[in-house]
Amino acid sequence: MGVSPQTGGMARAVAVENAEGTGPFVILCDHASNFFPPPYDESLGVSDTDKSAHIAWDPGALGVAKGLAEQLDAPLVYTTISRLVIDCNREENRTDLIPSMSETTQIAGNCDLSEDEKNFRLDLVHRPFHNAIDKVLDQRKERGVPSAVVSIHSFTPVFKGNSRPWEIGLIYDNDRRLADPVLAGLKERGDLTVGDNEPYAPSDGVYYTIRRHGEDRHLPCLMIEIRNDEVKTAEEEARWTEMLAPILTRAAQSGSANAGGGTDA
Repeated sequence: MGVSPQTGGMARAVAVENAEGTGPFVILCDHASNFFPPPYDESLGVSDTDKSAHIAWDPGALGVAKGLAEQLDAPLVYTTISRLVIDCNREENRTDLIPSMSETTQIAGNCDLSEDEKNFRLDLVHRPFHNAIDKVLDQRKERGVPSAVVSIHSFTPVFKGNSRPWEIGLIYDNDRRLADPVLAGLKERGDLTVGDNEPYAPSDGVYYTIRRHGEDRHLPCLMIEIRNDEVKTAEEEARWTEMLAPILTRAAQSGSANAGGGTDA
């Protein structure tokens, strides 16, 4: 299974590593874990097969995120509870914040929830995750350390019967300071099919974390999606880390990415 809270029960739904890192990036991983703490391990009505599938987490994303945080000396903030309990990459008022249907799988234990239960889950994972990111970014601002925000995700090779040809996709909205140089760096390799706002775009409602902590703070920001059949093993995660780290480093050093990189609203 995926990452689980280290202190038992529900005491630790968010993890922060290398908070004092001085590199130019802050790395985020919204869907890092497929851990279901009690009572959600039984009450959601999710099979063991579904708990290990993409609907429960982003397989391979945390391994790449950890590798990048190490190579780039970046703080890393990630969740330690499955997104089927609550999705930290959704606004609090979204209907899919706590999904009753994920892709084609019904999540029976997420249907007809009370407001008290929704607020409990928000306070359990969602709000602590975003508060932890705010804390890291605020502390870096106080120290005068420039920050660019990057979130790492993975996606399925086939979604609702449609094959996805991209090994990697970059998701961005108005701020292109990282997207443009990273797109160029990936395409220069010549061995990748690179998604430009594929397989998702901000209009799909998947951009909350990056918008809140990147664009709303006027920080360079980017969401990276890697097809999950590319990151099935630790060796494959390391390969993507080695590929992305220098491209991100060059992007951070480019004039466009540096512009305003150390400020926020």
